[in-house]
Amino acid sequence: MENPKNDLPVAPSLLQPIQAYLTYLRIEKGLSENTLISYSFDIHRFATWIWETGTEDLADVTREDITRFLGSLHRAGLSSRSLSRTISSLKGLFKFLSEESFLVDDITSDLELPIQEKRLPEVLTRDEIIRILEQPDTSTTRGIRDRTILESMYATGMRVSEAVNLRLPQLMLDDGLVQLFGKGSKERLVPIGDVAIEWINRYLTVSRPQLLKPGFRTDVVFLNNRGRGLSRMSIWNLVRSSARSAGIERDVHPHTLRHSFATHLLEGGADLRAVQEMLGHVDISTTEIYTHVDREYLKQEHKAHHPRG
Repeated sequence: MENPKNDLPVAPSLLQPIQAYLTYLRIEKGLSENTLISYSFDIHRFATWIWETGTEDLADVTREDITRFLGSLHRAGLSSRSLSRTISSLKGLFKFLSEESFLVDDITSDLELPIQEKRLPEVLTRDEIIRILEQPDTSTTRGIRDRTILESMYATGMRVSEAVNLRLPQLMLDDGLVQLFGKGSKERLVPIGDVAIEWINRYLTVSRPQLLKPGFRTDVVFLNNRGRGLSRMSIWNLVRSSARSAGIERDVHPHTLRHSFATHLLEGGADLRAVQEMLGHVDISTTEIYTHVDREYLKQEHKAHHPRG
């Protein structure tokens, strides 16, 4: 395998074992091209570093060399996430080389990954949500559809894949519920508020019949101008363009609506288990990150408005 997108200078004596490992990852492990590029970059950066320090054979690399290399990356400001990936790349390389007898010992066997901080999801304020919802031109067929999509996603916390695949039988509007199928086709029933129900009914009555094409029948809820189901990218573009039109400069995507749905429920006093069920999380620890968002929000509010904040 060639050095994908890698221009770092590496000693020829270091290339053979590295290329053997990358070939193994591509052929035996079947890793994607993007993953291979990441691994290749991490490993070649390390090989360049040890070459510049006077080492031309991986057999001469010591545990101290690796520690110093990682320390240099940390001092350069590499994130814990990127540092973890680099360590994983090096651990994989040295384990392979020891198993294939390129090296006698795996000097990275007890090298531990750094504890990564949980990244808090991006959350919109209620005012920002309202501004986004109000962006589509609801005097048009497409605008009614777009407003309904945004309202439905924020009202239920549905994923973009669930919005794309939503079918008419899943709408239980008389009961105030929507049936969703999440990861692994796991079913859940999610309450939906009156405002979103009103928009769905308006869309189904006014816009969807105009989007349907003669001779083609489908029970997909949200249709494009050709009468077919919307793509994931269409909804991504809708959310992003609506956020930009609303004057929000942060990166907003469909999952931001889901994060905001969960956070606003907890801010309003909703039970964590109930939010877990509505999001379709198998493990409540996945849902608990939103409680951290809630605490952070409270701290920000206190600092902004308390006279001694």
